[in-house]
Amino acid sequence: MASPKTRRTRTAKKSPTPKTRPAKKPAKKPAARNRPNSKTGKKSAVVRKPAARRRSTGFGRVRVPVDARLDLVFQKDYQAREIFDFLKVQSIRELEQFAPDEILERLTGPMQQTVLRIRKTLALLNRHLARDERFAKEFLREVLPGSAKPRGSQK
Repeated sequence: MASPKTRRTRTAKKSPTPKTRPAKKPAKKPAARNRPNSKTGKKSAVVRKPAARRRSTGFGRVRVPVDARLDLVFQKDYQAREIFDFLKVQSIRELEQFAPDEILERLTGPMQQTVLRIRKTLALLNRHLARDERFAKEFLREVLPGSAKPRGSQK
């Protein structure tokens, strides 16, 4: 017959109390498939670093590839397509290189120059835009000194 000590351990193993859970087994070590010299005890010289991950921008998954053509993405927005032609960009990758302020600066510069040319041409024709008479007179004085004298009423 077995000793009383043996009996107690057998009963303890067979019926665990409902309050305690059996202990989890420790996780096994990964197989030595990346370590060819693990049997000999030598360390391998090749150590791979994990690929660098970019931080999430918070937008979620990208819906359009970076090389997508802008004329297809903005099919119905004619004005946007004109801006893309002006900037000479064709893909989203090229467009993303510009900051919003830079795009506005590039667009407004030629527009300001064009409006100035319009004002000067009208001034040379003795005309002016609304509330722009002062500019026309000053421009004529600079360009054509002596011929831009205000004309009085002729009788």
